[in-house]
Amino acid sequence: MGLAVLDKFLAGGAVARVFYQCGLQGRLRVTRHELKVGGLPEPLVLAFASDFHAGPTTHPELFDTLVAEVNACRPDVLLLGGDYVEFRTQYLEILSARLARCRPRFGTYAVLGNHDVWADTDQIAPQLAAVGIEVLVNRNSSLPPPFNDVSICGIDDPWVGLPDVEAAFSGASQIRVFLSHSPDGLHLIGNETFEVAFSGHTHGGQVALPDGTAIINAGGPLSKKYGRGRFEIAGNGPLIVSRGVGCSNLPVRINSDPELIVCTLVP
Repeated sequence: MGLAVLDKFLAGGAVARVFYQCGLQGRLRVTRHELKVGGLPEPLVLAFASDFHAGPTTHPELFDTLVAEVNACRPDVLLLGGDYVEFRTQYLEILSARLARCRPRFGTYAVLGNHDVWADTDQIAPQLAAVGIEVLVNRNSSLPPPFNDVSICGIDDPWVGLPDVEAAFSGASQIRVFLSHSPDGLHLIGNETFEVAFSGHTHGGQVALPDGTAIINAGGPLSKKYGRGRFEIAGNGPLIVSRGVGCSNLPVRINSDPELIVCTLVP
Protein backbone atom coordinates (compact mmCIF):
# COMPACT_ATOMS: atom_id res chain seq x y z
CA MET A 1 0.00 0.00 0.00
CA GLY A 2 2.83 2.42 0.82
CA LEU A 3 4.46 1.99 -2.60
CA ALA A 4 1.12 2.40 -4.36
CA VAL A 5 0.50 5.69 -2.56
CA LEU A 6 4.00 6.96 -3.33
CA ASP A 7 3.71 5.90 -6.98
CA LYS A 8 0.48 7.85 -7.26
CA PHE A 9 2.01 10.91 -5.61
CA LEU A 10 4.95 10.82 -8.04
CA ALA A 11 2.56 10.65 -11.02
CA GLY A 12 4.59 8.16 -13.03
CA GLY A 13 7.68 10.35 -13.06
CA ALA A 14 5.96 13.66 -13.84
CA VAL A 15 7.06 15.15 -10.52
CA ALA A 16 10.66 14.05 -11.12
CA ARG A 17 10.59 15.66 -14.57
CA VAL A 18 9.48 19.01 -13.16
CA PHE A 19 12.02 18.84 -10.34
CA TYR A 20 14.79 17.93 -12.80
CA GLN A 21 13.90 20.84 -15.07
CA CYS A 22 13.99 23.16 -12.04
CA GLY A 23 17.46 21.89 -11.06
CA LEU A 24 16.19 20.10 -7.96
CA GLN A 25 17.77 16.79 -8.92
CA GLY A 26 21.20 18.39 -9.04
CA ARG A 27 23.86 18.52 -11.71
CA LEU A 28 26.09 15.51 -12.38
CA ARG A 29 29.64 16.11 -11.16
CA VAL A 30 32.79 14.16 -11.99
CA THR A 31 35.07 13.63 -8.99
CA ARG A 32 38.62 12.49 -9.73
CA HIS A 33 41.03 10.53 -7.55
CA GLU A 34 44.52 9.15 -8.08
CA LEU A 35 46.06 6.25 -6.20
CA LYS A 36 49.50 4.67 -6.40
CA VAL A 37 49.40 0.87 -6.64
CA GLY A 38 52.45 -1.35 -6.86
CA GLY A 39 52.58 -4.04 -9.52
CA LEU A 40 50.60 -2.26 -12.23
CA PRO A 41 52.15 -2.35 -15.71
CA GLU A 42 50.56 1.00 -16.62
CA PRO A 43 47.84 3.35 -15.35
CA LEU A 44 44.35 1.87 -14.97
CA VAL A 45 41.33 4.18 -15.06
CA LEU A 46 38.29 3.07 -13.06
CA ALA A 47 34.92 4.82 -13.25
CA PHE A 48 32.35 4.22 -10.50
CA ALA A 49 28.65 5.08 -10.45
CA SER A 50 25.98 3.95 -8.02
CA ASP A 51 22.41 4.38 -6.77
CA PHE A 52 20.55 5.03 -10.01
CA HIS A 53 17.00 4.43 -8.75
CA ALA A 54 15.45 4.19 -12.20
CA GLY A 55 11.74 4.80 -11.88
CA PRO A 56 9.39 7.61 -10.89
CA THR A 57 11.87 9.33 -8.54
CA THR A 58 14.66 9.93 -11.09
CA HIS A 59 14.39 11.71 -14.45
CA PRO A 60 15.97 9.57 -17.22
CA GLU A 61 17.95 12.49 -18.65
CA LEU A 62 20.27 12.11 -15.66
CA PHE A 63 21.23 8.71 -17.07
CA ASP A 64 21.86 10.21 -20.51
CA THR A 65 24.21 12.73 -18.92
CA LEU A 66 25.95 9.96 -16.98
CA VAL A 67 26.55 7.86 -20.10
CA ALA A 68 27.94 10.87 -21.96
CA GLU A 69 30.33 11.63 -19.09
CA VAL A 70 31.46 8.00 -18.79
CA ASN A 71 32.25 7.79 -22.48
CA ALA A 72 34.00 11.18 -22.40
CA CYS A 73 36.24 9.96 -19.55
CA ARG A 74 37.10 6.78 -21.51
CA PRO A 75 37.67 4.55 -18.46
CA ASP A 76 39.32 1.16 -18.74
CA VAL A 77 36.72 -0.31 -16.36
CA LEU A 78 33.24 0.80 -15.32
CA LEU A 79 32.08 -0.23 -11.83
CA LEU A 80 28.44 -0.08 -10.75
CA GLY A 81 27.44 0.02 -7.10
CA GLY A 82 23.82 -1.17 -7.06
CA ASP A 83 20.30 0.19 -6.47
CA TYR A 84 19.43 0.15 -10.15
CA VAL A 85 15.67 0.52 -9.65
CA GLU A 86 13.21 2.25 -7.39
CA PHE A 87 10.35 0.04 -6.26
CA ARG A 88 9.96 -2.31 -9.26
CA THR A 89 12.09 -4.27 -11.73
CA GLN A 90 10.01 -2.99 -14.66
CA TYR A 91 11.97 0.25 -14.50
CA LEU A 92 15.34 -1.41 -15.15
CA GLU A 93 15.06 -1.15 -18.93
CA ILE A 94 15.10 2.64 -18.62
CA LEU A 95 18.60 2.35 -17.21
CA SER A 96 20.01 -0.81 -18.81
CA ALA A 97 19.41 0.43 -22.36
CA ARG A 98 21.54 3.45 -21.55
CA LEU A 99 24.28 1.55 -19.70
CA ALA A 100 24.62 -0.64 -22.80
CA ARG A 101 26.01 2.43 -24.56
CA CYS A 102 28.98 2.59 -22.18
CA ARG A 103 32.02 0.90 -23.73
CA PRO A 104 34.89 0.69 -21.23
CA ARG A 105 37.94 -1.09 -22.59
CA PHE A 106 37.95 -3.96 -20.08
CA GLY A 107 34.25 -4.25 -19.27
CA THR A 108 31.61 -3.28 -16.73
CA TYR A 109 31.28 -4.96 -13.33
CA ALA A 110 28.42 -4.56 -10.87
CA VAL A 111 27.13 -5.44 -7.43
CA LEU A 112 23.55 -5.36 -6.19
CA GLY A 113 22.02 -3.02 -3.60
CA ASN A 114 19.25 -3.22 -1.04
CA HIS A 115 16.64 -1.82 -3.43
CA ASP A 116 17.54 -4.52 -5.94
CA VAL A 117 17.08 -7.21 -3.30
CA TRP A 118 13.70 -5.73 -2.35
CA ALA A 119 12.63 -5.54 -6.02
CA ASP A 120 13.89 -8.98 -7.19
CA THR A 121 17.54 -9.77 -7.85
CA ASP A 122 16.55 -12.85 -9.85
CA GLN A 123 15.20 -10.50 -12.51
CA ILE A 124 17.71 -7.68 -12.20
CA ALA A 125 20.97 -9.64 -12.46
CA PRO A 126 20.06 -11.41 -15.75
CA GLN A 127 18.87 -8.16 -17.33
CA LEU A 128 22.18 -6.50 -16.48
CA ALA A 129 24.09 -9.49 -17.85
CA ALA A 130 22.07 -9.27 -21.08
CA VAL A 131 23.61 -5.85 -21.83
CA GLY A 132 27.16 -7.04 -21.10
CA ILE A 133 27.45 -6.18 -17.40
CA GLU A 134 29.14 -8.80 -15.21
CA VAL A 135 27.32 -9.02 -11.89
CA LEU A 136 29.53 -10.02 -8.95
CA VAL A 137 27.58 -11.56 -6.08
CA ASN A 138 30.15 -12.94 -3.61
CA ARG A 139 32.73 -13.62 -6.30
CA ASN A 140 35.54 -11.95 -8.20
CA SER A 141 36.66 -11.51 -11.77
CA SER A 142 40.16 -10.78 -13.02
CA LEU A 143 40.74 -8.25 -15.77
CA PRO A 144 42.24 -9.22 -19.13
CA PRO A 145 45.96 -8.70 -19.89
CA PRO A 146 47.91 -6.60 -19.23
CA PHE A 147 45.87 -6.20 -16.01
CA ASN A 148 45.36 -9.87 -15.19
CA ASP A 149 46.86 -9.19 -11.73
CA VAL A 150 43.81 -7.02 -10.95
CA SER A 151 40.60 -8.59 -9.59
CA ILE A 152 37.25 -6.91 -9.00
CA CYS A 153 35.80 -8.48 -5.82
CA GLY A 154 32.09 -7.91 -5.23
CA ILE A 155 29.81 -8.89 -2.36
CA ASP A 156 26.04 -9.12 -2.03
CA ASP A 157 24.36 -6.19 -0.34
CA PRO A 158 25.75 -5.98 3.23
CA TRP A 159 22.47 -4.77 4.66
CA VAL A 160 19.70 -7.04 3.31
CA GLY A 161 21.57 -9.50 1.08
CA LEU A 162 23.66 -12.57 1.90
CA PRO A 163 27.23 -11.23 1.72
CA ASP A 164 30.18 -13.64 1.78
CA VAL A 165 33.50 -11.81 1.76
CA GLU A 166 35.54 -15.02 1.87
CA ALA A 167 33.88 -16.25 -1.32
CA ALA A 168 34.24 -12.83 -2.96
CA PHE A 169 38.01 -12.81 -2.44
CA SER A 170 38.66 -16.53 -2.98
CA GLY A 171 41.30 -16.99 -5.69
CA ALA A 172 41.53 -13.25 -6.37
CA SER A 173 44.64 -11.82 -7.99
CA GLN A 174 47.30 -9.77 -6.20
CA ILE A 175 45.69 -6.36 -6.80
CA ARG A 176 42.14 -6.22 -5.44
CA VAL A 177 39.36 -3.72 -6.00
CA PHE A 178 36.58 -4.21 -3.44
CA LEU A 179 33.03 -3.40 -4.56
CA SER A 180 30.26 -3.19 -1.94
CA HIS A 181 26.93 -1.41 -2.29
CA SER A 182 27.23 0.21 1.12
CA PRO A 183 30.17 1.14 3.36
CA ASP A 184 28.96 -1.57 5.75
CA GLY A 185 31.00 -4.00 3.67
CA LEU A 186 33.96 -2.86 5.77
CA HIS A 187 32.36 -4.52 8.80
CA LEU A 188 32.68 -7.84 7.00
CA ILE A 189 36.12 -7.53 5.43
CA GLY A 190 37.93 -9.51 8.14
CA ASN A 191 41.53 -10.25 7.15
CA GLU A 192 41.04 -9.63 3.44
CA THR A 193 42.96 -6.74 1.88
CA PHE A 194 42.25 -4.40 -0.99
CA GLU A 195 43.99 -1.58 -2.84
CA VAL A 196 40.81 0.49 -3.15
CA ALA A 197 37.13 0.01 -2.24
CA PHE A 198 34.06 1.68 -3.74
CA SER A 199 30.63 2.06 -2.17
CA GLY A 200 27.43 4.06 -2.57
CA HIS A 201 24.13 3.72 -0.70
CA THR A 202 24.41 6.94 1.31
CA HIS A 203 23.50 9.40 -1.51
CA GLY A 204 25.70 11.82 0.41
CA GLY A 205 22.51 12.42 2.38
CA GLN A 206 20.58 13.33 -0.81
CA VAL A 207 19.31 16.32 1.14
CA ALA A 208 22.16 17.94 3.04
CA LEU A 209 23.29 21.17 4.63
CA PRO A 210 25.56 23.47 2.59
CA ASP A 211 28.63 21.94 4.28
CA GLY A 212 27.56 18.46 3.11
CA THR A 213 26.20 17.25 6.45
CA ALA A 214 23.38 14.82 5.76
CA ILE A 215 19.97 15.78 7.15
CA ILE A 216 18.85 12.15 7.01
CA ASN A 217 21.39 9.32 7.02
CA ALA A 218 20.95 6.13 5.01
CA GLY A 219 20.44 2.86 6.86
CA GLY A 220 23.48 0.91 8.04
CA PRO A 221 25.96 1.43 10.90
CA LEU A 222 28.72 2.96 8.76
CA SER A 223 26.63 5.20 6.51
CA LYS A 224 27.01 8.25 8.74
CA LYS A 225 30.74 7.76 9.34
CA TYR A 226 31.44 7.23 5.64
CA GLY A 227 28.79 9.45 4.10
CA ARG A 228 30.62 10.78 1.05
CA GLY A 229 34.16 11.17 -0.24
CA ARG A 230 37.45 9.38 0.32
CA PHE A 231 38.47 7.72 3.58
CA GLU A 232 41.79 6.12 4.46
CA ILE A 233 41.25 2.67 5.97
CA ALA A 234 43.90 1.30 8.33
CA GLY A 235 45.64 -1.77 6.92
CA ASN A 236 44.00 -1.32 3.52
CA GLY A 237 43.61 1.08 0.66
CA PRO A 238 41.09 3.93 0.71
CA LEU A 239 37.31 3.63 0.65
CA ILE A 240 35.66 5.98 -1.84
CA VAL A 241 31.94 6.60 -1.23
CA SER A 242 29.81 8.04 -4.02
CA ARG A 243 26.86 10.40 -3.65
CA GLY A 244 25.15 8.28 -6.29
CA VAL A 245 23.19 9.34 -9.36
CA GLY A 246 19.45 9.07 -8.77
CA CYS A 247 16.95 9.90 -6.08
CA SER A 248 15.28 7.53 -3.63
CA ASN A 249 11.81 8.00 -2.10
CA LEU A 250 11.57 11.68 -3.06
CA PRO A 251 12.71 13.15 -6.42
CA VAL A 252 14.95 15.86 -4.97
CA ARG A 253 18.62 16.46 -4.19
CA ILE A 254 19.85 19.44 -2.20
CA ASN A 255 23.57 20.10 -1.59
CA SER A 256 24.32 16.57 -2.79
CA ASP A 257 24.77 16.58 -6.56
CA PRO A 258 24.81 13.33 -8.53
CA GLU A 259 28.33 11.99 -8.91
CA LEU A 260 30.52 9.97 -11.26
CA ILE A 261 33.81 8.97 -9.67
CA VAL A 262 36.91 8.48 -11.83
CA CYS A 263 39.87 6.91 -10.02
CA THR A 264 43.19 6.42 -11.79
CA LEU A 265 45.45 3.72 -10.40
CA VAL A 266 49.06 4.52 -11.26
CA PRO A 267 52.16 2.30 -10.92
